[in-house]
Amino acid sequence: MIRRRARRGMALAAALTAVTLLAAGCSGAAESEGGTVDRTLNVWAGSATPIAANFNPYAPTVLHGALGPVYETLFFFNKAGSGDPEPMLGESFAWNEDGTVLTITIRAGVKWSDGEDFTVDDVVYSLTNEVGKSPQLVSAEATDETTVVVTYDSPQFTNESAILGGAWMLPEHIWADKSVEEATTWANEAPVGTGPYTVKSVSEASYTLVANESYWQEGKPAVKEVRYLGIDANASAEDLLKSGDLDWAGMFVPDPEGVAAAGGPAGYVNTPQDPTVLYTCANADLGCEGPQTDVAVRQALNVAIDRGTINEKAFVGLAATISPTFALLGRDDQWIAPDVEKESPQTGDPEAAAAILEEAGYTKDADGVYEKDGVKVELSLTSVEGWTDYNDAAKLIAEQVSAAGIKVTATTATWQEFSDSRVSGDFQLIMGGIIGTSVADPFQIYRDWFSGEYTQPVGTELEPGEWNFTRYSNPLVDAAVAEAAAASDEQIKTDAYAEIQHEITRDLPYIPLVINATQTFYNDTEFTGWPTDEDLYAFPPSWGSVSAGYILANLEPVE
Repeated sequence: MIRRRARRGMALAAALTAVTLLAAGCSGAAESEGGTVDRTLNVWAGSATPIAANFNPYAPTVLHGALGPVYETLFFFNKAGSGDPEPMLGESFAWNEDGTVLTITIRAGVKWSDGEDFTVDDVVYSLTNEVGKSPQLVSAEATDETTVVVTYDSPQFTNESAILGGAWMLPEHIWADKSVEEATTWANEAPVGTGPYTVKSVSEASYTLVANESYWQEGKPAVKEVRYLGIDANASAEDLLKSGDLDWAGMFVPDPEGVAAAGGPAGYVNTPQDPTVLYTCANADLGCEGPQTDVAVRQALNVAIDRGTINEKAFVGLAATISPTFALLGRDDQWIAPDVEKESPQTGDPEAAAAILEEAGYTKDADGVYEKDGVKVELSLTSVEGWTDYNDAAKLIAEQVSAAGIKVTATTATWQEFSDSRVSGDFQLIMGGIIGTSVADPFQIYRDWFSGEYTQPVGTELEPGEWNFTRYSNPLVDAAVAEAAAASDEQIKTDAYAEIQHEITRDLPYIPLVINATQTFYNDTEFTGWPTDEDLYAFPPSWGSVSAGYILANLEPVE
């Protein structure tokens, strides 16, 4: 960890846009009623600019500040560590013997930010509404003022973290009259939540949250104002970090030591957790088009890529080795089948890639590019403009696979264009990430990202909660996911995971690249209570869903 004293910057980098200058220039301190100084905590809001007010947790364009700072879950599962879930709006829970009935006891005395009581009716609504409910849900009923009994049509032991730590609690008195369409498209500009913050203001450049005075954790939050700044590229955010005008950011910086040396935040931690992959629109039966729909092309890409060079040059050695099983190496080793490759190849093998294509009937044309039935293996690879690590990795991939007779053209798109293409299926290859699991178990990745129940045909946008962007659909995988979800016995789950791993390591709908370098920078000279290498009580980046609110509630300004 970097441990150097930070200095507040005197000027912003000249390269920043006028909008960002305006937002950053608003930072400062105000005197509270008690005479102490309350300084605004400045946070990187991400690169989707201009900012549009959207605090709907079911919307794909929801702002980070909604997910944890405003809305909360029943329990907190620490993605960066192990241990039991922490009670939040829920106090305790218990399963019946076969895992089909979950009894939840909620915290008494909690109020919504509009002054209404948080009740069991809110929990029932949040678990049963048409947008948020689990496909396996049968019913959720309040049996008294603090108890909710939830019944499923099959055992759900393995879904525990998704149910208790992933379902947002919403106020029934605000949301109950919303149709399904309204619930997914409503911007919810003045959200009513139970979290530590409420929304004060939103502009195209930034949005500001202020302390929820009725928050259920007494004396929290101690940081009274948080401003999220819209910054259009990693380089611009890095300039703000170095000048000391950004207090918390989860982003890739090639020279993390240089941030503190230039006067930025002294706190730094790197927590590789989430897979970086090539999304492939893989399923021709659901409307995907292009050479990548052929499994042989995906297999050839997989062995042609030099992951070691990508980590060294694009991620400056900060990424970690990925497993093609999508179990997190070191943490999830117990779940990896003994007869599958544990790690993705770290060096490229263009000869092996060419052999795969030739065995599948491809031949090289006069330009040295493989083709079959008159169709060349030419592919477009998109990454988000301004994401310098991903942009650099995409260019390296294009260079590497050309030696195997595969032509890849690396292009960039705005965040909105990127988001639209992946939810509609209008792409061939995308450089993107997979959300890692919040517990030491790859189940959530298998269900959310590989299951045919979590996707739609190309041209039909994925619904909220659906993450299978590749349109992959494999009956064997779907059956094994269902078997794992119902398992309380570890051996049954291990056998189901082995079935999944055999299929996905062959089919490669997501081509694994690295476990992404998840860097977090934080100002520990003016604020204390951050997760550190010594105490990773929560997943540290500012964009962390659920964890961001948990962290903000634990921060305190330095006196």
